[in-house]
Amino acid sequence: MAAAALYLGAALLGGFIAVLLRLPPLVGFLAAGFALGAVGAPELPYLEPIANFGVVLLLFAIGLKLDVRTLLRREIWLTTLVHLGISVAIGVGFLGLLAVIGFGFLAAESFGALALVGFALSFSSTVFVVKVLDDRSDTTSLYGRIAVGVLVMQDVAAVIFLSMSSGEPPSPWALLLVLLVPGRRILYRIWDRVGHGELQALFGVCVAVVLGYGLFELVGIAGDVGALVVGVLLASHPQAGELSRSLMTFKDLMLVAFFVQIGLHGTPHALEVGLALLLLLLLPLQVAAYAVVLWLMRLRRRTSFLAALVLSNYSEFGIIVVAVGASTGLLDDQWVVVVSLAVAFSFGLSAVVNRRGVELASRMSRLLPARDSDRLHPDDRLVDIGDADALVLGLGRVGSATYARLRDEYGLSVVGVEHDQNRVLSLEEEGYDVVRADATDLEFWNRVQRAGRVKMAVLAMPFHNANLIALARLQAAGFTGKVAAVARYDDDVAELERHGADAVFHLYGSAGFALADHAAEVLLQERAGAQPVPHPPARPGDERDILDPLERRAEPA
Repeated sequence: MAAAALYLGAALLGGFIAVLLRLPPLVGFLAAGFALGAVGAPELPYLEPIANFGVVLLLFAIGLKLDVRTLLRREIWLTTLVHLGISVAIGVGFLGLLAVIGFGFLAAESFGALALVGFALSFSSTVFVVKVLDDRSDTTSLYGRIAVGVLVMQDVAAVIFLSMSSGEPPSPWALLLVLLVPGRRILYRIWDRVGHGELQALFGVCVAVVLGYGLFELVGIAGDVGALVVGVLLASHPQAGELSRSLMTFKDLMLVAFFVQIGLHGTPHALEVGLALLLLLLLPLQVAAYAVVLWLMRLRRRTSFLAALVLSNYSEFGIIVVAVGASTGLLDDQWVVVVSLAVAFSFGLSAVVNRRGVELASRMSRLLPARDSDRLHPDDRLVDIGDADALVLGLGRVGSATYARLRDEYGLSVVGVEHDQNRVLSLEEEGYDVVRADATDLEFWNRVQRAGRVKMAVLAMPFHNANLIALARLQAAGFTGKVAAVARYDDDVAELERHGADAVFHLYGSAGFALADHAAEVLLQERAGAQPVPHPPARPGDERDILDPLERRAEPA
């Protein structure tokens, strides 16, 4: 327990210092790992399983959010393949130059070894990028979807390499894994019956670890891929988003062990530290390659650079690739330490860069030629919201009810903004005017045109942080109309009002008022001898009176 307390304390201290320096906590976790390794801290035998557990849950959560059809888009698979080739060529050229001048142990390395290191450095970190996108609430934005798609394709390439390098092909029993496709119906039925809360979270963990990781490992396929595949199979379930959220805290705690573990690969020497720092010089070239390739895919300049900047880091898969290379005699053992350091350093550098990534992308966009809107990718063109009076951001149960109330009861012209494609199609069939976009995505607000008539915006997204970001985006875009929002807790209400919301509807508090009104109405009717009028059951979050706070605020005291 003493060793565990040491590791926990070091991780907490490192994360806290990173936050004070306005860096992501994971940078502090990495630093804590290197510090523990440098002082010779006792090993924790269960640290690696916990770290692997965190990665499995991360990939499962990614799968729950992933629409596999996006991987078939040209801007995903072609960008991945082209960038992989460019990145390996850049890596081989750079390392070859260092070998020619006789830098350290590089002079004795073969071309194949240099190519393998270049391949290891061509990946971006799934763990790091998803964390950055989550912190920005940009996972569902266009550049976020592209970045995640590229990461998944890179992970597939890494898994293919690892399978080939083992010398053992998957078991013939692996063909039976196709039965998971029809078998997901059984999982759906079980899922429908487990309800919510801790039992649903336990169901998700069991599916990810047992069916995903365990079953795929059993037939000779990397278990990480299994966790991702099973997540994709379950992504169409209505409760997929809820399950992903319920695993979030647990997953994040497990990933602390992953970042700490990266720093425990060995005590680095000056030569290894120097080489790792030199490898950071490849990152600007990789950013440029990403941006140019994505621009050639007809994406806006700014979108291209946003995706490129968030991918500007090395991957934990790179450590695995060089470790496998070292174990098979293809590489010197020193490369494991060098690449581990390069991955950690790239996380720190990328964290600093992406803290101002939006501003940097705006400035760097001038480096590429502009295109007319009609020649851009369909998902990246200007968004025309027409002559709407009101915008409803987020069309879940709360947002769709708000939209209908504003349109039908108040006679307003309303446009909804929703990022989920299936929900957009369903609502359009019901007569809703919907724009598919992410309201927290700054790119969306930069692409909106003809918004001068809009007098009201309703923030009806399920996450408080998403509503806060959308509020900031509205203000940055110069919106001068009224803003109403929903919130679940008292401190969320206060924060939204403090940041400029004109009215905040408290979901739980307002539901209590409505329930009391219904109960009192029934009681009064029974006292008067009248037959009580049944009210339709209110759906959770059915905000029929979203305008009431605005109206009350307008009344004189």
